[in-house]
Amino acid sequence: MIKNNNIKYLSPIDIDIKNKKKYCFFKKRKIKYIDYKNPYFLIQFLNEFGKILPIRVTGTSKKYQKLLKKAIKRCRHIGLLPFITDDLRK
Repeated sequence: MIKNNNIKYLSPIDIDIKNKKKYCFFKKRKIKYIDYKNPYFLIQFLNEFGKILPIRVTGTSKKYQKLLKKAIKRCRHIGLLPFITDDLRK
């Protein structure tokens, strides 16, 4: 038996390591209260279909994501933001 610990590949393996540091938008700017009456600010955290962007995309902390979710839902309830849309940002 021949034991060969060296593994050879036909082409080199590309390893993409993206160490893009995500940070909490609200902690960095020291925002303590998210105003639900400001839909232009809340649109930043929605995708083009009107869905709330997750933590892994925005980088916000869990505490502020809950406050953001509550503010967006309140804004939708009073009619400042639509629930569903085709193109929210134009």
